[in-house]
Amino acid sequence: MGKKLIEVCEIQCIHEEDVKVAKDNMLNDNTINELTEFFKVFGDATRIKILHALFQTEMCVCDIAAVLEMNQSAISHQLRVLKSARLVKFRREGKVIYYSLDDNHVIDVLQQGLAHVKHR
Repeated sequence: MGKKLIEVCEIQCIHEEDVKVAKDNMLNDNTINELTEFFKVFGDATRIKILHALFQTEMCVCDIAAVLEMNQSAISHQLRVLKSARLVKFRREGKVIYYSLDDNHVIDVLQQGLAHVKHR
C-alpha cells in the first residue's frame, strides 16, 4: 500500500494579506489552551456515552451506570471530569443527585460532532 502524500504548493509564495488576516485574528495562547482542554474531555468514549445519555434526559449516577453497564464509581469519576469542564451540572433532590448537560452549547457541540462523523 502506497504512502499518502500531503498536498503542497508547487511554488513558494506567501499571500501577505491572507497571512495578515489570519495573524490578526489568531486566538491568544490562554484561549487556545482552554479550548484544547475542552476538546480533550471529548476524547474519551465513556464521557461521550455519558453526555449522549444526558442528552436524552436528566439522570442520576445509578441510572447512568445501568445504561452504560458500568460501576457507579467509574461513572462518578467521569462525571467529576465532565463537571470540572462545565459540561454537566447537577441538582439534589433529597438523597438523589441528578445530572444534566450544563447548557445548550454542550448540546450544540454534540450535535455538530455527530453530524460531522455521520457526514459522508
